[in-house]
Amino acid sequence: MTFKSDNTISVTEEKPARKLTNKEKIDAIANHFSSIMKILDLDLNDDSLKDTPRRVAKMYVEEIFEGLDDSKIPNIKKFENSFDYKGIILEKNISLFSLCEHHFVPIIGKAHIGYFANKKIVGLSKLNRIVNFFSKKPQVQEKLTVQIVDFLKKELETEDVACIIDAQHLCVSMRGIKDVNSWTTTAEYSGKFLESNFKNEFLQLIVGENK
Repeated sequence: MTFKSDNTISVTEEKPARKLTNKEKIDAIANHFSSIMKILDLDLNDDSLKDTPRRVAKMYVEEIFEGLDDSKIPNIKKFENSFDYKGIILEKNISLFSLCEHHFVPIIGKAHIGYFANKKIVGLSKLNRIVNFFSKKPQVQEKLTVQIVDFLKKELETEDVACIIDAQHLCVSMRGIKDVNSWTTTAEYSGKFLESNFKNEFLQLIVGENK
């Protein structure tokens, strides 16, 4: 990025020939974020601001966007359904933090995941890890809901998976319409959950315990 004499900005980007290391990503993002802060007339010599570009860069790479690194995809250990459990397995109120890919501001909510075991079941904490992984990238809620279901269908070798996400979008509450009360709900059903009796049971299990 360079500043021209007429105060316009020229940005030239070259596609890297190889995948950047995390350190290289952090260095590059910190440099660009410094430029953004300067454009906003923020004083990078201020004690409170001088380290902000690197803090933001590390946060992006090592925390809130770590889902962009495919090597971080959860290792899902599965167990035999040796007791032949046939009911719904539900984990609800899974904390969810993501960022809207349109404005890069937070999406905060809860995910509810249900499935019918085929031959395999997973440890409950693995469902939290799945939600966390797919959330840690720029997202839209609809896509996130589908990604969670598709991943579980493949891992569990079953079509009988459902996911509901309830979330608040700060792109709605802190900008634009500035509505702090609205929530967005998305639902993806497959297999048995497309049948009304199983879908209703799934919904009742979620709502009943949340009263």
